[in-house]
Amino acid sequence: MPKNTRKIAIAGVATLGAAAIAFTVVPADGQTTTTDSLSSSRVAYSSGQVRDVKASVTDQLAVSSLKVEAIEAKKKAAADAVAAKKKAAATAAAKKKAAAAAAKKAAAARKAKAAAASRSANRPVVKQVVVKSYPNNLDGWIRESLAIMKKKGIPGSYHGLHKNIIRESSGNPKAINDWDINAINGIPSKGLLQVIPPTFKAYHVPGTSWNIYDPIANITAAANYAADRYGTIDNVNSAY
Repeated sequence: MPKNTRKIAIAGVATLGAAAIAFTVVPADGQTTTTDSLSSSRVAYSSGQVRDVKASVTDQLAVSSLKVEAIEAKKKAAADAVAAKKKAAATAAAKKKAAAAAAKKAAAARKAKAAAASRSANRPVVKQVVVKSYPNNLDGWIRESLAIMKKKGIPGSYHGLHKNIIRESSGNPKAINDWDINAINGIPSKGLLQVIPPTFKAYHVPGTSWNIYDPIANITAAANYAADRYGTIDNVNSAY
């Protein structure tokens, strides 16, 4: 090594922010001298410190992770509570709506039932009228005429009608007299009880035919005339 040349040797050791610098001065005579103070100032380091730092960081990260998880869990619990509250409210609203609909339906049913009962109560009772039928012969004609006469208040009996019919027409509803005074005057007597048209028209009984040859109409009109003039057909024993 040349003379008058100084060499500086710098050694640095840095461990976790600590450093130590040692200087070696080479004098002109080429001799190297190392002081004890420099030797003793060297800093030693170990791997234990690094491991401690790593453990501390890991612990901090673990704590931070736990805090984040706790926050997330708290948020989820709050969200679940809100969802449960909404669901409960929706269920309650649905039940209330269903109950209202059921009540409305029941009220409508009661109203319909009451209306039906009212209509039934106000409906007039229709009595079935049994229409009695009579045979289409002299006996049937007399009996049917008597039923009508009874309703109209016209007196007369089966015997009184029968004897006069036999005498006047022999029971022929189409009989006509073309020889007596009425016939000469142009108004011949007609039918079972030989009634002239003006008399039939004047004493016609409502509800019977306007056909003078109709047995029922002819009998009731003649009986009505006899009741007005003689009191009853039973009092007639000759032509009238």
